Amino acid sequence: MQITAEMVKNLRDITGAGMMDCKKALTDANGDIKEAEKILKKMGLAAVAKRADRATECGKVTIKSNKEGASIVTLSCETDFVARNEAFVALGDKLADIALSNKLNAPTDEMKKEVEALISTIKENMSVKSVIYIPLKENERVEGYLHMGGVLGVAVKFSACCEDAYNNDKIKDFMHSVALHVAAFHPLYLSDKTVDDSYKNEQLEIFNSQVASLDKPEKVKAGIVQGKLKKLYDEVCLLSQAYVKDDSMSVSSALAAVCKETGFKLDITDYWYVEA
Repeated sequence: MQITAEMVKNLRDITGAGMMDCKKALTDANGDIKEAEKILKKMGLAAVAKRADRATECGKVTIKSNKEGASIVTLSCETDFVARNEAFVALGDKLADIALSNKLNAPTDEMKKEVEALISTIKENMSVKSVIYIPLKENERVEGYLHMGGVLGVAVKFSACCEDAYNNDKIKDFMHSVALHVAAFHPLYLSDKTVDDSYKNEQLEIFNSQVASLDKPEKVKAGIVQGKLKKLYDEVCLLSQAYVKDDSMSVSSALAAVCKETGFKLDITDYWYVEA
């Protein structure tokens, strides 16, 4: 049977596969478009398996949220070019919506099949690198920020005294600024109260070794160590870091200032820093 350009175009419109692949599938199927679709699917699955070992060092972070929660999905690929591809971006949006609707913390078979379908079309290895769901209680909100189109994604969870707080322009500006701050300074912990014991003990060991040879009383040495620890916490804990918009104050001081100015109580309760 003769394979016409119109037949090839129709199959391409249905499957999104390349023109040459569509022509070959139609030829092998003797013009039967349904059979050609099956052949293309098999070709696509074979291509997925063939590309599975290729490194996926690029990608995009997508953040979606509603009043019940927020989802952060990281979709990886091989090249920056594909990371900017409209179909790749659209897939990230779709997967984030799926994660949000189903409150997922891991990729499902449905999500993996969506990825495999795009691999068969774009011809590049891809994978769902991570899926995070953030549940929200009453009067909690997540402020999301994507840096450079999603190379980096940040989500900050806030808790307010009431819903009206989130309609205040100064509160909204502050929330956005904190998300920018996290992207810029990449804190390791929320506050000194959330620092892992293993991290704290490791740093104390380093500081104690640094002061061990000093010709000072043990009490003085202990004070120096605590001073070093506080300085470190000011660098790695979000609430203690110098605020991105005014480095004369800490993030916690900036938070207190905006609460006093607006009359609303607001807290920063958690954050996520995700790289594609």
